Amino acid sequence: MNSKLNKVEPKIPYIWLAGLSMLGFLATDMYLPAFDTLRQDLATSSQMIGWSLSIFLLGMAIGQLIYGPISNAFGKKKVLISSLAIFSVGTVICAMSDSVELLLAGRFIQSIGAAGSTIIWQSFVIEKYDDKTSQRVFATVMPLVALSPALAPLLGAVLEAHLGWQSIFYCLLLIGIVWSVRSSLIDFSVKKTASQEQKIKGPKESILQQYVGFLKSKTFSGNMIIYAACSAAFFAWLTGSPFAMSAMGYSGTDIGLSYIPQTIAFIAGGYSCRHLLSRYDSALILPWLLKGFLLSVIVMLLVAVMGPTDSIIPLLIPMCFMAAANGGIYPIVANNALATFKTNSASASGLLNFLQMMLCVIASALVSWFTEYGVIAMTAVMMLQGVLVIIGYSLIAKQRKNEQLNNTASA
Repeated sequence: MNSKLNKVEPKIPYIWLAGLSMLGFLATDMYLPAFDTLRQDLATSSQMIGWSLSIFLLGMAIGQLIYGPISNAFGKKKVLISSLAIFSVGTVICAMSDSVELLLAGRFIQSIGAAGSTIIWQSFVIEKYDDKTSQRVFATVMPLVALSPALAPLLGAVLEAHLGWQSIFYCLLLIGIVWSVRSSLIDFSVKKTASQEQKIKGPKESILQQYVGFLKSKTFSGNMIIYAACSAAFFAWLTGSPFAMSAMGYSGTDIGLSYIPQTIAFIAGGYSCRHLLSRYDSALILPWLLKGFLLSVIVMLLVAVMGPTDSIIPLLIPMCFMAAANGGIYPIVANNALATFKTNSASASGLLNFLQMMLCVIASALVSWFTEYGVIAMTAVMMLQGVLVIIGYSLIAKQRKNEQLNNTASA
């Protein structure tokens, strides 16, 4: 009886998966409180330091397209460990930077390495487990990612205050090394079903043909747009809030502390969604989460335009509601986008994350470019993502309607 149960409920390495999913976010969030110190030490502008975040997102986006095909060709374990080595090299360059140009170069290399963990953990879950289990894993791991925006800036602020901003990058280096060792101990083998084996033995598609096939799917494209837009709204906040709070007179520690309520909200939203998924279909839950996201960004824009600019609290409250909505949205749309592409999940995950990160790059760059407009620019970019969410959901609804019509016709 126990052996049968073990087959149904495989042991899932949640801590390892969470660490891989968080790596890019740790590298993004840990140095946020040191933005102003970096600006002073490297004798550069706030805009250039803001670009260090944007260029990291750009490297993450480019890396998504690289790791899908090469992990299929050379194996996920080898590629993952290699990507963590690249991450470590880039991190050392960042720590040793004496100019903003060297910092930007290090951040780009660091991001190329971090991209591998993002691709491979998602592909690992999609290929290793059945649809129900993978949805549960996504709903468990993705809320844990929210620990990064809360804990990473706090840790970064402590390290920067006592050991200097370089210690932030050395801490990231240690994390990369530890996770590389842990990854070498993971079993990546996957048992293929008969239908999956037949697809693998069939005619090979080029990577471009695969990407076109993914994008033709309204289910993939719609969920991808929602995933990208919700992420981009969050990165617009990450880019703009440190400068906005510094202008309001907040310290680096205050900036780090401001991410705690958002994190609690994100985790609460994620695990509430996980509970609801055991009782209701995701198609019933998603529309309500999207309404919560849209209402939150509308309120934030109104507060920025009409409210006082000497406190972050009026913006932080609706931001927490947006974080709660995102906590539920992420696992649903990511799993739904990838679930139908089990035989080439690494490539599908690569395209999903590439398009997500590219939109994050654009949102972050827009906020950096218009930093002089403060919270108005930041919340306007976030509101723009709300429009994209509506477009993404319309594609999903259209696909669902077509499927219902086809089912009715065949009946």
